[in-house]
Amino acid sequence: MSNDVSLRSFLHDPELNCEGTMAELVLSPMGLPLVRKRFTPADYYQLERDATYKSDFYEGEIYDMSGGTSQHSLITMNLGAALWQALRGRPCKAYESNMRVAVLKTGLRTYPDVSIYCGEMEFDPEDPGRTTATNPTVVFEVLPSSTERYDRGTKSEHYRLIETLAAYLLIAQDEAKVELFARDGAVWKSTTVVGLEQSITIPGPDVTIALADIYDGIDFTA
Repeated sequence: MSNDVSLRSFLHDPELNCEGTMAELVLSPMGLPLVRKRFTPADYYQLERDATYKSDFYEGEIYDMSGGTSQHSLITMNLGAALWQALRGRPCKAYESNMRVAVLKTGLRTYPDVSIYCGEMEFDPEDPGRTTATNPTVVFEVLPSSTERYDRGTKSEHYRLIETLAAYLLIAQDEAKVELFARDGAVWKSTTVVGLEQSITIPGPDVTIALADIYDGIDFTA
């Protein structure tokens, strides 16, 4: 994981009562041995049900993804509203960041800022609450500086392994810029659109969104 991602290290805590949890021995900054839990997907889902912030999960580690700017929130809301309008009457639906995604081929559990599902939603068999989908058609990430390397690198590599995914988009928040990565057979092709006068066509649902709608109310000089 990128160093830009804030890592919440959960040390041994009997109150968590996560049965069957793995553990590993690591050294503290003082060089003293510590026992750090390595969580199972069941542990993660149990903790997320009661958490007041969102966390990603990968290879037994839980990563705190809380935080964000007002611009990030507004862009995400604008994008969701524009997609809702564009998808009306179509068999695809847009969801905001509470819709978690599991990449079954790698085990990553994460929260895209916005996602689109065309057809019946399928759920992670390891999530008893059926709140984690596995078959998004499109995912969107609004890029905060703190996690840009993660969203652009590691997370994007995982997204490409979702068989149903037609495209993923990276939305800048410091300028009017959208990067589209679209599946074309066995390869992914990229398109970058810059400027409030531009629009972007999204494969899968095949809808076009104006950048002026995505960035409505955003002051890039602030």
